[in-house]
Amino acid sequence: MRRPFALLAGALLVGALAAPASAADGDGSFTIEDPRITESSGLAASRQHPGVYWTHNDSDDGPYLYAVDGATGKTVARLTLTGVGTPRDVEAISIGPGNRILVGDIGDNLGGTWPYVWIYELPEPKELKDATVRATQYVVTYSDGARDAEAMVVHPKTGRVYIIDKKEDGGHLYEGPDRLSASGKNVFRPVAPIDLWATDAALSPDGERLAVRGYFGGIDYDWNAGVPKRLGRLDVPLQQQGESVTFSADGSKLMYGTEGSGSEVRAEDAPGDPGAGSSSGGGGSASSSDGDGDSGTSGSVKVGAVAVAALCLALFGIGRLRRRR
Repeated sequence: MRRPFALLAGALLVGALAAPASAADGDGSFTIEDPRITESSGLAASRQHPGVYWTHNDSDDGPYLYAVDGATGKTVARLTLTGVGTPRDVEAISIGPGNRILVGDIGDNLGGTWPYVWIYELPEPKELKDATVRATQYVVTYSDGARDAEAMVVHPKTGRVYIIDKKEDGGHLYEGPDRLSASGKNVFRPVAPIDLWATDAALSPDGERLAVRGYFGGIDYDWNAGVPKRLGRLDVPLQQQGESVTFSADGSKLMYGTEGSGSEVRAEDAPGDPGAGSSSGGGGSASSSDGDGDSGTSGSVKVGAVAVAALCLALFGIGRLRRRR
């Protein structure tokens, strides 16, 4: 996806200053070792294979999904999808009821001009090995016109699919039909505002909490029967280019991913988890402050990185003002 120069430069500086993640941290963090994964843009924790995370590249890779072992960071399976067209801008992945994997080819590098986007659905393999899997392709449109999006979630109980569009001033949660249809268009309709420039989102395993992340922060929502109610900020780690988030299979952690070769996946305590630390510490509990959701930072990040993040956001704001003149 295209991103403002100031934001990209700032993210790279922050990534250089942030504390690196590794399996040795003992908190579930890991580094993706596969050299084929250079633009990890979505993340989903497997329920069928504990400790395994599914990911994919942003674009220009092909119809591939990668299963990564969270204990070692190594790829244990690559799936090649058939039955779909050529992927354009794959941005999200989620696992629904019955261990069904849904992949969101929902990005729009043309700034929201494609008349439709796609969702692919396939069964998660019972055995992890390289394989070719036939997927079902769904055509998706929006009731209020084309838009760019990078966040997609599937409710773990109902199987209903939701998309959050990506806008600098915040977007909306879009609700899909009860069941996706492979024979016609699936119209998604806005149901609630989301106060963030969203790059990904995740629903907790019980379907009660919605985590939405951006480049420099995130928001914790009560799912509230599909009309999310904001609870507070998420303790999002500063990363090179924060692109993905998923709950761990047991719901105790939020796993944050980033693009780049050898990219890190950082584990933070999930908000509301009994084992989470206080909001003033390095855990992932939501802050009691209800300020700008895209300014939350992790206690594990060095103070210098936080300062750089603030500077980057300031530069980004100046850039936006200049563009509006």
